[in-house]
Formats: sequence, structure tokens, C-alpha cells
Amino acid sequence: MEIEQIIGALMTPEGRVDPYPLYAAARETGPLTRFKEFPTFLCTGYAEINSVLRDNAFGNKRFDTFPEELRAQLAVEGSMETFGNSILTTNPPDHRRVRSLISSAFTQRRIAGLEPAIARMTDTLLGWLAKVGEDGQTVDFMEEFAFRLPVTVICELLGVPEQDRYRFRPLAHDLTAALELKEDFQGLEAADLATTELRAYFAELADRRRSEPQDDLVSALVQVNDAHDGRLSDVELICNLILLLVAGFETTTNLLGNGLYLAFEHPEIVDRVRKGEISVAAYVEEVLRYDSPVQLTSRIAMVDTAVGERQIPEGEEVLLLIGAAHRDPRRFENPDVFNPTRPDNVPLSFGAGIHYCLGQGLARLEGQVAFEKLFARFPEIALAGVPTRRDRLVLRGYETLPVTLGSAA
Repeated sequence: MEIEQIIGALMTPEGRVDPYPLYAAARETGPLTRFKEFPTFLCTGYAEINSVLRDNAFGNKRFDTFPEELRAQLAVEGSMETFGNSILTTNPPDHRRVRSLISSAFTQRRIAGLEPAIARMTDTLLGWLAKVGEDGQTVDFMEEFAFRLPVTVICELLGVPEQDRYRFRPLAHDLTAALELKEDFQGLEAADLATTELRAYFAELADRRRSEPQDDLVSALVQVNDAHDGRLSDVELICNLILLLVAGFETTTNLLGNGLYLAFEHPEIVDRVRKGEISVAAYVEEVLRYDSPVQLTSRIAMVDTAVGERQIPEGEEVLLLIGAAHRDPRRFENPDVFNPTRPDNVPLSFGAGIHYCLGQGLARLEGQVAFEKLFARFPEIALAGVPTRRDRLVLRGYETLPVTLGSAA
């Protein structure tokens, strides 16, 4: 297959449900292949993607560099503009300036210190799961646990009141459509409406923290914004709060759902995790590799540069198929086998280089605590119906995952 055909197939519902055969076809074209009619490369190799992510010669496509006629089609303060003003897509020096303000909340020491609190939250939610699943009732794991745990954790860090938290799942679902691979920028109405609601919410919360500051990240960033010293503008404040909220639970929610489904497919591995023969950390890493919550990202060559033996001209885009790289046989032995004992397992789900995900340590910790406690408390948990995948390619996860809990340990 030509790469144009492969990308077209990946953008269909069938391709998004199971992209891995298409990734295999893409790898057969080579680790880095140029489209025939577009100034774009498709990258499928692990080494090549890792190199691009770490190379400062590559950056993100900025919203403000879009052609004027394209920007005129997009909503003012809409989803594309909001992500464009966050650290997700900014380049140095703006990226470095804003990221440094946020990074103190995500240091290794700070994340490690959150483990007791995450364990308590997990126990509380497992208790809730047991209540809604008593007497053999079917439970949607995604709604009742996989969403609730990470949204509780990130909202505690940000300072979002408890009564507001459960409104965010549908808003994030709509908003993240703006991150998907697309032929054009039509069909973003739901994403833009979600953006409007989230911008209004965080503007109001920021105003509250100005008058009543608390020990949370919103209060800390509001203080920086109010200093008016150029470190954080009004727009950057709101757009990065939205990013922190959405990124803080979307990836982890998908990690938990993908990981539990793999547990149903590999009960012998889960039994070894329970016995301590396989560490829960290794289990999480293999989930991240085998069925990554993040499947694709892209970069722009900021200058003429090389990736391996291929020259990438300035301004040309590279689509990075992370999901394909995770099945690269040059990097992983038997890559289509789910094997948490594989050595030197370094998935690229959270990126690399200067855009390495700030919350990756938090997501990993939440996954480790959640799976350890879930497997121990509900050894008879079982799939109770046909799960539904989200109709997404970039952010891969389940919409529903029906389970029965069985007897608690």
C-alpha cells in the first residue's frame, strides 16, 4: 500500500478501531517516507521518531503561522487557538518560559509524595466500584473508575472543586477532537463549544483564586499572571489550565482502560503480577507500548535537517506514528506479543525531548497504584459485554468497558 492509502484507511472508523495492521503496512514502506503530493513525511521507526522528538531542529506547527485564510475559518478563541496558546504546541522561547512555571508541580519528589493520597483515592473509588457492582451488576469501568481516578487527582492539584469535576469528561471528549488527524478543519463545532465552556470556567475559577488563594496550581499561576512581568499572559493562563486539566486525565483514563482489557486477554500475566513475579510498573510500561494511549503526533522541521539518511527541508512536516514505532521489530523482539518482562522497554507514549509530557510520572504512578489495588481486590473481575472504542486515532482508548467484579478478595 502507498502511504497515502494507509493514512486514508487510518482515518476511517474501521482503521481507528484496529490501526495495527495498517501500521505494519506503513512500516513496510520504510521508517521514513515522503508523501508524493504533500510536503510531509510519515515516520514509523522507533529510532527515527525518538530522534525527531529529541531534536531541537524540529518544532510544533504554530496556530499563528497558519495561512490567514485558514485562520479566518476557525473560531476566535476556539479549540485550535486554545491548544495553540498552550505548551502543547508552543516552541522556544515561549515554551520554555511557560513550562518552567508549571513544572514545579510535577517534579519527581512532588509526584512521589502524592502516592499515599493516590492510594487513598483509589481505595475510595474501588469501594464505589464495589457498591455499584454489587450482586453481580454490570459496571462501566471507564465511567465509574478509569475517568474518576485521574480527574480527581489532577483536579486536586489544580484546585478544581469536587462538585465541578464530573462535567469534564464530555467536554474533554469534544475538545480533543481538535487534536485528531484531519483532512481539513471543518467539523470542530463541538470542540469549539467545549472550549468556550472551559475558558469561561477557568476564567471564573482564576478570579475566585485571586480573591481567595489556596494551596493549588491555579492560585500559583494566577499570582504569576498578576505580577504583569511578562512571564504568563492572560491568554496563556487560561489555555494552559485547560491543557493541564484535559491532559491530566485523558491519557491516564485510556491507560487504565487499555490495561484492564489486556488483563482480560492475558489472565496468566495478571496472576504473575498478583504474585509479585512481574512488577506492576513493568505491566504499565508494556501497556503503554503495546496499546499506547497516544498513537500519533507531528513535528515541523524548523531548519533543513536530517533524520538518518533522509533530508527534511525546512517547513516540512513529519507525522510520527508512535503506535507503529512501538511495534518496530528493529527495536522490540516479538513486538506483537504482550510481554511485560521484555527488557529495556521505553515506550514513547509521553514523547521525548523538550515536549516530554510533564505529567508522565503522575500518569505512571496512578496506573501502578490502580492496577495493583484493582487486581488484588477483584481477582474475579471479568468482561461483561462488548466494549466500545472511542472513535479516535491520536488518543486511543475505550468509551465503555463493561465488567462484573465477582467476589472481592
